[in-house]
Amino acid sequence: MRSSILTQGKIFSAALLAMLMLTEVVAQDTQWRGPNRDGKYEDTGLLKSWPEGGPELILKKEDLPNGYSSPILYEGNIFISGKRQDEDVLTKLDMQGNILWETVYGKAWNQSFPETRSTPTIEKDRIYIMGGLGTVVCMDTDKGEILWQVNTHEEHGGEFHRWGMTESLLLTDKAVISSPTGEQTAVVALDKTDGSLIWKSEPQGGVRSYVSPMLIEHNGTRMVLITSSEDIMAVDPENGEVFWSLDLVTDYGYREGRRNNTNTPLYYNGEIFTTSGYDAPSVMISLSEDGKDAKVKWTNDVMDTHHGGVVLLDGYIYGSNWLNNGNGNWACIEWESGKAMYEEHWLNKGSMIYAEGLLYIMEEKTGNIGLLEPTPEEFKLISSFQPEGGSGPWWAHMTIYDQKLFMRHGPALFVYDIAE
Repeated sequence: MRSSILTQGKIFSAALLAMLMLTEVVAQDTQWRGPNRDGKYEDTGLLKSWPEGGPELILKKEDLPNGYSSPILYEGNIFISGKRQDEDVLTKLDMQGNILWETVYGKAWNQSFPETRSTPTIEKDRIYIMGGLGTVVCMDTDKGEILWQVNTHEEHGGEFHRWGMTESLLLTDKAVISSPTGEQTAVVALDKTDGSLIWKSEPQGGVRSYVSPMLIEHNGTRMVLITSSEDIMAVDPENGEVFWSLDLVTDYGYREGRRNNTNTPLYYNGEIFTTSGYDAPSVMISLSEDGKDAKVKWTNDVMDTHHGGVVLLDGYIYGSNWLNNGNGNWACIEWESGKAMYEEHWLNKGSMIYAEGLLYIMEEKTGNIGLLEPTPEEFKLISSFQPEGGSGPWWAHMTIYDQKLFMRHGPALFVYDIAE
């Protein structure tokens, strides 16, 4: 009898552990550019090539609020933000495309390129998202009811760059991290439960950029990477202390004085890679042993990624570069040295993500989606197809959940079955 009880207890404990592990993975995965914000998705059992015309389209939903943010999946439902008239709206859909609810969460950016850009971050049935004018909002996943909201931009003297707000909020153990950069502060931490201020950092220079924060750990030191229009910095997630800040303009500048920084940095083995378009050189940064100091290791003029993100694989960085606003090439450079491995043209520049050994790319002009074998020797395209529907530039980054490829084109959402 005692043995049976012990066995049942072990089974229950194992089941509970599995549930906790699943919860942890889901919570980590439902944010901008995957579990670690590095463009890598953890799905397996995926197609290694696509049939002519692409993988099976299992959902196409049009006439949604317009935007450039990424669709995400949480507990079997799709969440996607967008702009309708002058308001930012978050929509929850089931996998059949039925709208379960829509919530207005703020006023939209109303100047150049006003479409919504903030991808929601979801943890434990709570959604965290930022409106186009700087309001940080927390709502529940069940009904979309707003639990609290704080305009960090107004309260902490944030200053906009030329295209408004594109930040996707970062979560730590206790806080929501936002970067209302300006003369008062660079970054603030709000309590996840009620939105109250936990800390705000000292200002570092510049105004808001278009880069979402990233949490990393180096030799036991946890830090939040924040990028403004002038600097990249590391901040203590516990109290807002600025460990270090590097001026990207003075020595590695952009022709108009401020850089249009857009891409979340990459971190690996004590080094940080950051890139932006418009001929601004990409920069590799080396951290000190304790992570509280940093210096530039090398710069590179090939990989000036506009806003499509980059991916690190086996010692090489893959992405696209900027030739002008309407054109760019696909490139690969070496992580260690910055050496350019290739630069090749395929239709246009665009965005990139990764899953199970392959790169998924989407060029931004006509929306062709490609499956790419990551090799530093050449641009090796395996398959490609072109979706039809939606409007505007193809700027939204793709996502991968539950063996499905999610992408959006303005007001249109597409879901493809990519299971092998």
